[in-house]
Amino acid sequence: MGRGRFKAKPTGRRNFSTPEEMVAGSSARPRTFKQVQQEEAEHSEEEESEESGGETEQETEKKKGILDISEIQNPNLAKPKNVKARAVDVESTPELSRREREEIERQRAHERYMRLQEQGKTEQARKDLERLALIRQQRAEAAKKREEEKAAKEQKKAEARK
Repeated sequence: MGRGRFKAKPTGRRNFSTPEEMVAGSSARPRTFKQVQQEEAEHSEEEESEESGGETEQETEKKKGILDISEIQNPNLAKPKNVKARAVDVESTPELSRREREEIERQRAHERYMRLQEQGKTEQARKDLERLALIRQQRAEAAKKREEEKAAKEQKKAEARK
């Protein structure tokens, strides 16, 4: 008869470890990858402590293959930086990435250009001012012409009434 409320299936039987097994550390559960790594690390530390008694440091730090010849610095390797609050340098500015630097330069150049544009010192501003002066002149001439035509119409009406 199966344990629990659900119908037992051949592939999904649940096995619970008893408190005695848990205390003894011999539960039926398989070890996880992290547990295996921890055990290996403990064994290697024990071996190093036993061997370090008569050997020099150079022999224990031997690297395999080309790593023995040259040391590689991987720029993509993110090293965790644990900085304490009192050790943080507040005045130092963080290094900007290339994209951030280019974006800031682009914004400054645009602001500089707009300032010159307002002052009328750029080529485009000069052309715009010339066009604006020409348009104002044409509008003034058109307004004069309309006034003259209006005055001429009123004169004709005044003559027609007499």
